[in-house]
Amino acid sequence: MNPLKHVAIIMDGNGRWGLKNKNSRNAGHKAGLKTVEKIIKESIKNKIRYLTLYAFSTENWKRPKNEINFLFSLLDNFLRNRIKELHQQKIRLKIIGNKNFTQKLNKLLISAEKKTLKNKKLQINLALNYGSKFELLNAFKDLKKSNSIINEKNLQKYLSTKDIPDPDLLIRTGNTKRLSNFLLWQLAYSEIFFEKKLWPDFNEKDYNRIIKKFRNIKRNFGNI
Repeated sequence: MNPLKHVAIIMDGNGRWGLKNKNSRNAGHKAGLKTVEKIIKESIKNKIRYLTLYAFSTENWKRPKNEINFLFSLLDNFLRNRIKELHQQKIRLKIIGNKNFTQKLNKLLISAEKKTLKNKKLQINLALNYGSKFELLNAFKDLKKSNSIINEKNLQKYLSTKDIPDPDLLIRTGNTKRLSNFLLWQLAYSEIFFEKKLWPDFNEKDYNRIIKKFRNIKRNFGNI
């Protein structure tokens, strides 16, 4: 049975769900947050140590301004009202990506990371303003500046996930089969599950079904 330390998720389909069910993309993002809460609870039950959620990519800035503002208002509200609860549950929050937001939001993000820094039950890596190509380019630049030997081990020291094991499992909802510039280096040997359900419809049963399948996969890592 395969050990499972790290699950990464591309939470796709919020906007489409919102248009279909509420005639509003923003309603889909709000519903998607409820799914996040369910998956966090199930991750703890399954003793998963790391959960990485693709929340906002570098490409998402192309979306309508009102949708972007709504997304960050949801994040602002979550950080203000739920970070105390996460801390009490011994959950750590870490932001990966470029913290190029408003001063107010950056302050909230830094405060949440600092408050939960020593928690060890579950580490949630929230990918915000994240793009894997941007991450890799910066890592190579920093590695070159360091005058260190260019190899895998040294490059990993400059990734935003430098202290985090690579994902064992990637789940993407929304019936879309691509990686969308997410953890391209780190996902090299991850098992990938593409789900037809839109993110707000994804539930605990779906999550546990995938985990069960993962635990029974024969993982060769290039061997036979």
